[in-house]
Amino acid sequence: MSDKSFALPKPKTAPQPTHGEAKQQATVYKILLAISFVHLFNDSIQSVIPAIFPILKDNLLLTFTQIGWISFAINFTSSIIQPVIGYAADRRPTPILLPIGMCFTFAGVFILAYAHTYILVLFAVVLIGLGSATFHPEGMRVAHMAAGMRKGLSQSIFQVGGNAGQSLAPLLTRYIFVPFGQFGAIGFTFVAAAGIIVQSYIAHWYHGMLKAGYTFKKRAAGRMLDPARRQSIRNATLILVIIVFVRSWYGAAINSYYAFYLMDAYKITIDNAQIYIFLFLASGAVGTFFGGPLADRFGRRNLILLSMIGTAPIALILPFASPFWAAVLLLIGGFVLLSSFSVTVVYAQMLYPGNIGTVSGLITGFAFGMGGIGSLVLGNLGDAWGISNVIISVGVLPLFGLLALLLPGDDKLDEWAKDS
Repeated sequence: MSDKSFALPKPKTAPQPTHGEAKQQATVYKILLAISFVHLFNDSIQSVIPAIFPILKDNLLLTFTQIGWISFAINFTSSIIQPVIGYAADRRPTPILLPIGMCFTFAGVFILAYAHTYILVLFAVVLIGLGSATFHPEGMRVAHMAAGMRKGLSQSIFQVGGNAGQSLAPLLTRYIFVPFGQFGAIGFTFVAAAGIIVQSYIAHWYHGMLKAGYTFKKRAAGRMLDPARRQSIRNATLILVIIVFVRSWYGAAINSYYAFYLMDAYKITIDNAQIYIFLFLASGAVGTFFGGPLADRFGRRNLILLSMIGTAPIALILPFASPFWAAVLLLIGGFVLLSSFSVTVVYAQMLYPGNIGTVSGLITGFAFGMGGIGSLVLGNLGDAWGISNVIISVGVLPLFGLLALLLPGDDKLDEWAKDS
């Protein structure tokens, strides 16, 4: 992101800060840590959904297809709403949406704890999806606002909270839902309540920054991109979308169905199978954090490419590995695959510097949506082919990461951002 991305004005009688003054804005770590913790709260509650799948399957006698529809409901809801909220926030920032979104999440997890019908479960997860959709675009705008000049690091701090929250899903199954059943979800109302409190604090800071005159970078009025660059940006966007697509589908296969594969292929108990999923997701959270600094050193495009290609051999070997080596491969694969998560968001933001909320909502919303569609499709295939064949088949997906070779390099990306 160009160092002209934003500026805080001096008092009303003074001129706007110069290029050099804008460059000096400090990174606000207390806000970055706060929004990262809320991201952890939000995504740990979202992780309740896949964590509770085995319990719901037994309690409501669900098929893999019905489980896929539950995953689709939360992820697709989030996918559709996120870019809409992001687009609206780019035009009129609304800090109060942060605590309001967590209120939706509170209601959804409360209903889920008492839901005894399939329809009520679907309604509960839609509410949780709405809460997540409301949080993510404005949350990423807050992270961008608090970043100062350290955009990559700020996205890594923000995203690691979410991926850490997602990694809790298998532990929730093992330590909450196996012993306490579906009602164990009631405990997450306290997490949502804590989220509402922290979001209110962040919203107050956000409002103060806007009142002080903070503005996001906008493309100069009347400036039109030349057709060649516009087409290059569209092509890069399409490639990013494909990469997010395959990463989300592969992640959905591991997160939602690999535990069933272990139970079927190796007769591993449900609680022990969750440890394997935790290894994948927890190492992914670590990879997310280190992805930003690694991209700063080796390049954003290079990191995205290496992340996908590095995952490919692991994904192909995983279904045929023994339980011990499967744990090792999941530990490495989670780190490698998700190291590009925050980098993909930053890359997209640099393609569209005047539309931070919109593009962030599209990229992360698309990831959620594709994960939901992936769970639905893979669930249907699991019923038709068997879950073992599904896990074997998805191993080819990371190979599509070779498309990252076609992305513009970092020098070109920086040049476009400066000229916007």
